[in-house]
Amino acid sequence: MLTLACASALTACDGDSGKPPHSLGSPGSPSGSSASTPAAPAPSPTTASPATDPAAERLVLRWRETGGFAGKGGPGTLPEFSLYSTGRAVVASEGKATEYRLKPEALQRLLDGARAAGLARSHTSGPGRVMDAIVLEFTMGRATTKIIQPEAQSDPAVRFRERLDPRRWPPGDLVSPGRPYAPAKVAVLSVENPGAGTVKKWPLAPLGKGERVPGGVCTLAPASGVPAARPDVGWRSQGRTYTVRVRPLLPGESSCRDIP
Repeated sequence: MLTLACASALTACDGDSGKPPHSLGSPGSPSGSSASTPAAPAPSPTTASPATDPAAERLVLRWRETGGFAGKGGPGTLPEFSLYSTGRAVVASEGKATEYRLKPEALQRLLDGARAAGLARSHTSGPGRVMDAIVLEFTMGRATTKIIQPEAQSDPAVRFRERLDPRRWPPGDLVSPGRPYAPAKVAVLSVENPGAGTVKKWPLAPLGKGERVPGGVCTLAPASGVPAARPDVGWRSQGRTYTVRVRPLLPGESSCRDIP
């Protein structure tokens, strides 16, 4: 089982590949702005019937939390919830990623609810410049909503988030029960660390030859070929020692630059 990073750079995965699940980690921190600043409404991704062709699959709704004392949602971390036009949802929770499949009518209800909660129009709510504040961020089409200190806000989007918890979804809304998310590829995020304790030889492409991204150097690899990565283990590659994190690629991600 791979220890996954929650916030660097990665690439696209195929959730139907049947590979074993991956565990996730989580660093990072953002800052938010204040007051509600509506922008032009984003084109709604929900006016047509939900797409069922995986080739046409696109992200329609996402939420993630960043900030806080622990630095949630840093570079290379997985968003907590990603929903796609095919009805596929990928949920990161308690160190694991799980895939669900919603029926078209259930998907449409969620997207209608998201619009009713104001998520189709960019806005920011909550106090600005609060040190270590948690920021709840939604993405819907081209619209972005940021809610600073969501536990203290009355924004309808905060209440709507409860509807995105798969534990609340009726069995009749699902095509099949949840299963471990199994990407075909993962992003390997490496940071040079000469002081690492136990050191092993890295068996894949050179770690230092990847693409520089926030959070380290990113290389892509087949999910099945990546060794277990732990923060207390260093990896030797071309004469240098690195600490490695692994992050699965989500649907629609195919390069390190795609990682949010």
